[in-house]
Amino acid sequence: MSSPTLDPHSPSDCDTLPSARPSPPPPPPLLIQPSPRKLCVRHQRIADEGTNLKLQRALDDLPLGERESINAIWSSFSSSPHPRRELILRGILTMCCFSQLSLLSDALSHLIRIDPFNVFPREVSLKVLAYLDATSLCRAAQVSRHWKGLADDNLLWREICAQHIGTKCEKCGWGLPILKRTPLAIPPSVSSSPSPLARATSSSSIGKRRQEDSATVSSPKRQRSEPSPSATPSVHPTSPPLLAPIPSTELIGSTPPHCPSPLSLPPPVEEILTRPWKEVYSERLKIERNWRRGRCSVRTLKGHTNSIMCMQFSETFPHLPFPVLITGSYDRTARIWNLETGEEIRSIKGHTRALCALQFDEVKLVTGSMDHTLRIWNWRTGDCISTLEGHTEGVICLNFDSTLLASGSIDTTIKVWILRTRECFTLRGHRDRVNAVLLWDSASTTSSVPDASSQQNVSPGKMLFSASDDCSVRLWDLTLRTCVRQFPGHRNQVQSLKLLSLDLCNATEDVSKDRRCDEESSVARAQSLRDVTEPQQLLVSGSLDNTVKLWDIESGKVVRTLFGHLEGVWAVACNKMRLVSGSHDRTIKVWSRDEGRCVSTLVGHTGAVTCLALGEDKVVSGSDDGDVRIWSFCV
Repeated sequence: MSSPTLDPHSPSDCDTLPSARPSPPPPPPLLIQPSPRKLCVRHQRIADEGTNLKLQRALDDLPLGERESINAIWSSFSSSPHPRRELILRGILTMCCFSQLSLLSDALSHLIRIDPFNVFPREVSLKVLAYLDATSLCRAAQVSRHWKGLADDNLLWREICAQHIGTKCEKCGWGLPILKRTPLAIPPSVSSSPSPLARATSSSSIGKRRQEDSATVSSPKRQRSEPSPSATPSVHPTSPPLLAPIPSTELIGSTPPHCPSPLSLPPPVEEILTRPWKEVYSERLKIERNWRRGRCSVRTLKGHTNSIMCMQFSETFPHLPFPVLITGSYDRTARIWNLETGEEIRSIKGHTRALCALQFDEVKLVTGSMDHTLRIWNWRTGDCISTLEGHTEGVICLNFDSTLLASGSIDTTIKVWILRTRECFTLRGHRDRVNAVLLWDSASTTSSVPDASSQQNVSPGKMLFSASDDCSVRLWDLTLRTCVRQFPGHRNQVQSLKLLSLDLCNATEDVSKDRRCDEESSVARAQSLRDVTEPQQLLVSGSLDNTVKLWDIESGKVVRTLFGHLEGVWAVACNKMRLVSGSHDRTIKVWSRDEGRCVSTLVGHTGAVTCLALGEDKVVSGSDDGDVRIWSFCV
């Protein structure tokens, strides 16, 4: 008698073990053969793995009587309804010893595992993986080659980059730098099959990838001695021009002229190089981790012969293939540097005393000096275009936008110059020198174009912040020319001011919490949604009372005070990701803006840190030691 055979296509229910019974006779040749019944996922895997064949071989090794007994058991179980099967299994379990139970445990741990991505369509698999964070996706990519192909999908990582680059993710709290100078573009097709993630990806993520930025402390500024004219370095006679000069008539306009340089033209689409979004994320994550751990490389630029007083850099000029840094010093010069190579491009001379303040854009550089004047330069040629006189003491701070130029002086006044007409008016109120001025378009401003009906062609809503040695911070309405708010709180001279725009994700997170709260009214939810469109702004100030304060502009109250410096704070800088401060204690501190704690301290200057500039992946600092240091976190 032949042994019974295991038929994987048994007519019994699909979720049972195949019964061991003889194969039915073949149908007559004239009849149409019915198509085999489709198996469930588990029994299809059993058929693929050859489990039935292994059981059949084991059964063939047994005596005939045992084979018939086992066959009867399997046949009876296979033909039983589900309730009876459960009863049979419970009875079998009660008869099993630990060795059999251990065998069942090992076998079941493998049998009940099903790879969902082998069953789901690719679109559904990607939708599931879209709920994972970056760390979980990387772990999923280590499971198998099939999982890696899904977890490395470009659309998944584009979504993650959109949640993190240039903003802080509301889920994990991490934010990644933009790195604007990295030229990247999105390929026309990034996935082998359409995915719902493609429609959900915001246009902002595309732009991001294409862009791939003590109370008794004495004032060293007042104690510095100016060098003699013979000690002032001469202008480099062989310094190369940056680009073709811009006509002087265009340097004072409200908008920069169009530059015909080929560098400003985007390359053809087919020539734009692209990278996987996972690589983009990995690059920025490394930089962000370096920020949090204080890991950086340092370069020192030498050239100035006295204290560095002011600086600014830009990495976004379309007409230049390198980032530009301009520094001003007590040696009466402003120096232009190639920030990538550290090469000094030009030294600008003209002021007769120390240069204390500067600001530049694509076409012009404005400097303020202790010689009581402001000068407007064509910084690409080094030519002085105009000199503004009006202050009776040294100019130690300035700030301009497309229409106005504001300057603060030791004479305790603030002068506001209208660039189009060269007219100016004076704001009086401070009782000591004005150390910082900052123009601001309040929320009521609807256009940056001056209103002809407003006083002195100042746009409605145009405001000005100022900080002084009288320990006060003031907010001025430039249309009314009056002080509308004061910010009391500092106990010593206030030296630096910056504006900080809160991240939109903070407001978005509040809205999501409101949605989860059943008791929240629909009116309050609508108000929260409106708040998302208008991100809150904070004012950041640094003072010689050793603290940095964050102010609510609307109420004039202190939101947070940062303690950590041992001596007075000379300079602050901030962006959406972080805040940095430079102090008379010769250190630079990097602060977590949300937590209000010091993340890392940068040490290296041998003099007080007097000025700072903050980028996406670097800090540039100037000091009384005459050095400019570049702290790069791309290591």
